[in-house]
Amino acid sequence: MGAAGFHNLYHRNLTVSRLTGRIWAMTEKAPADKSYHHDDLRQKLIDATRDMIRNGGVEAVSLRKLAERVGVSRTAAYHYFRDKNILLCTLAEEGFILWRDTADKIFLDDGISHEGRYRAYIRWYMTNALDNAEYYDLMFGRVIWKQNTATDSLKKIAYDVFQKQVEVTRQWQNHGVLPAGEDSLRLAQVTWGMLHGLARLLIDGIYSDDSHIDEMCDCAASLLIYQDPKNKEEQ
Repeated sequence: MGAAGFHNLYHRNLTVSRLTGRIWAMTEKAPADKSYHHDDLRQKLIDATRDMIRNGGVEAVSLRKLAERVGVSRTAAYHYFRDKNILLCTLAEEGFILWRDTADKIFLDDGISHEGRYRAYIRWYMTNALDNAEYYDLMFGRVIWKQNTATDSLKKIAYDVFQKQVEVTRQWQNHGVLPAGEDSLRLAQVTWGMLHGLARLLIDGIYSDDSHIDEMCDCAASLLIYQDPKNKEEQ
């Protein structure tokens, strides 16, 4: 793929990432109407929680504050979420669903090569994590997983997302993008760990200059993508 083609590909998938961020951030609502249908109150509580996390982090969330923000009684909020952990797990589930659906757009894009999809995925992973740092922390951080408080439904979607990663890793191996001799599960764990580590260093401010993200993504892709020794000898 030429430089111009890859540049267009990157920006196409970056647009998908930005769109995902906007989906997660759509929480600026009109003043709350205290008379809700039961069907939409749950979603209003979730939307308001997203806003609270984006503005003040997970620590800013409580069911009391949430009820006040939406304009309902605490009893009404507790009807849908019996505690803060259930609420946070619900948001993490939605994050994984959006993550899966957006990543699939890259994985299944027949208009570009398998290597192009892999490079696009790496760039999308990094920009998506930075654009949605609070949600990324909730999905992959210690708030839920270190405390071992994940709900069964959250565990299932998180497991399904990782299994999808293993499946796609195997496909990339079959197409010569990743080394075929490595175990697919271990390779998926290592590659995801590499990307997660880079994302965390950027999110936490250890790598304070994010202007080099493109270069880091290119470097990660070059390290991970299989290079046939015969091709190296011919070059």
